[in-house]
Amino acid sequence: MPKLPNKIAIITGASRSKGIGSAICLELAKQGADIFFTHWSPYDQQMDYFKGEDTSWSEALLTEIKQLGVRCEAMKLDLSKPDAPEYLLKEVEKRLGIPSILVNNATHSIDVNFRALNADVLDDHYRVNVRATLLLTAEFARRLDGKHSGRVINMVSGQDKSPEPGNLAYIATKGAVSTFTKSIAIELASLNITVNAVDPGPTDTGWMNEEFKRTLLPRFPMGRIGNPADAAKLIAFLASDEAAWITGQIIHSDGGFL
Repeated sequence: MPKLPNKIAIITGASRSKGIGSAICLELAKQGADIFFTHWSPYDQQMDYFKGEDTSWSEALLTEIKQLGVRCEAMKLDLSKPDAPEYLLKEVEKRLGIPSILVNNATHSIDVNFRALNADVLDDHYRVNVRATLLLTAEFARRLDGKHSGRVINMVSGQDKSPEPGNLAYIATKGAVSTFTKSIAIELASLNITVNAVDPGPTDTGWMNEEFKRTLLPRFPMGRIGNPADAAKLIAFLASDEAAWITGQIIHSDGGFL
């Protein structure tokens, strides 16, 4: 029995076929939700892991989701723009209706240590990781206010669990998302909107080479590295009615990563 029938879900940052965002889209669709996803390949195309990626992957994902028997729309959207959150919510409402699920998955991440840290690097991370997440959540809640219950799931990265030297701009902005999650969850509780955050731990989305996988593997007590489906299944649960009593939580779904 599908857990999300007649729900409309927004998933940001479904920008690669092997990414967590694409896995979330497919899992929520399998559970009966209509899907609206955003993608922004110009960011991913700068990364080594994007080499060999099919540039028409977004159309393929759109088709695959529709074949699951749900509606699906997609949009190329640069979430670093200040008006992007409001524009996205307007488009979703126009094309599919009022959404009840928001997954803030889009992320900007460039490794920098204290020697490389500067204002431009910080601003690049802030605009996507913090500003877009906060504004999307607030706009989502305002449009949902009084209509029906809702779910917001933010993606974080274990920065409250252990330090991540060499990734200063990213962990600082994700730390802000964790703090925001806990506070806005209290504000939105009376509206029956839950807000939680998921830390998927190191996940094999195509960016890990074999040497790095061998280095990481001993730190996973369950004997394998995380994959995108692991995070997607948890998010599908948090988006469902079964998770109505869970809010303001940072959930480390990382296989016990040490």
